[in-house]
Amino acid sequence: MEKNNRLNAKDLINVGIYTAICAVICCAVAMTGVIPVMMLLLVVFVPIFTGIPYMMFLTKVKKFGMILILNTLMGALMWVTGMSWYALAVGTVSGLIAELIYRAGNYSRKWNGIIAYAISGIYCWANYFGIFFNAEAYFSTRQNFGQEYIDAVTGLLPVWMCPVLLVVDIACGIIGGWIGTKILKKHFVKAGIA
Repeated sequence: MEKNNRLNAKDLINVGIYTAICAVICCAVAMTGVIPVMMLLLVVFVPIFTGIPYMMFLTKVKKFGMILILNTLMGALMWVTGMSWYALAVGTVSGLIAELIYRAGNYSRKWNGIIAYAISGIYCWANYFGIFFNAEAYFSTRQNFGQEYIDAVTGLLPVWMCPVLLVVDIACGIIGGWIGTKILKKHFVKAGIA
């Protein structure tokens, strides 16, 4: 009998559940961005804190498309919550790359999962593109934060920080994925949840 590789309702429900969990964590961390230095550190905390649910999500992924859908939805969420369309574009591309990486590990190898997670999460880095490449337009819709906040954030995020934050985002994704696998193994597998 041929294995069914098409996504079914259960797969899509899992995508929806884990997208919602990651979105809540991501939005909670993003709220700290009202403090200028925390805006800079979103690429540290988002990938570390979403690592646990994401690695749990990967235990449900056995078919092509689930990671891509989750990433596209996360990128779309970033866009509709006021970041930019860059997160959607980068999230879709990084989701496809992550999908291929995890599939290359036969949807089961730990390090393929960790690397896939680290790559998939660069939609968070793409949120900064508006600041890096068109700060005036980006902050034109955020005048209520005040000029002091705008000056502090743009001072912390000169254009040369763009590749630095990409490296930080991927590194923290690896850390978050590794922590997620450790917690998954220690608690969720023993409890029979994962």
